[in-house]
Amino acid sequence: MTDQVTAPINDWLKSEVGSNDVVLFMKGTPQFPQCGFSSTVVQVLDYLGVPFASHNVLESDELRSGIKDFSNWPTVPQLYVKGEFVGGCDIIREMFEAGELRDLFANKGVQVNAA
Repeated sequence: MTDQVTAPINDWLKSEVGSNDVVLFMKGTPQFPQCGFSSTVVQVLDYLGVPFASHNVLESDELRSGIKDFSNWPTVPQLYVKGEFVGGCDIIREMFEAGELRDLFANKGVQVNAA
């Protein structure tokens, strides 16, 4: 892929993660996840009551490869909070179970359900 091809997707990705408090790049949609990992992250976010934007990487090869290059992370789903890459399914699940994800949202000013 040349820089001319990756520049537009990188610009779009920067805009998306910069203009949404919480963004999930996933396989499928929150209503119909297409993999167990994406489903797990959606369930965690729903449980916490966190509103989030989502993008289905299965709809575009450019998005699917672009998000991996953008984050330098090889897998999907990928969660961003206030412009910062947080991680994939395993990291999100571990942070949730340890109470760290709720703290991250609180520290970033993202509203979550009461504990």
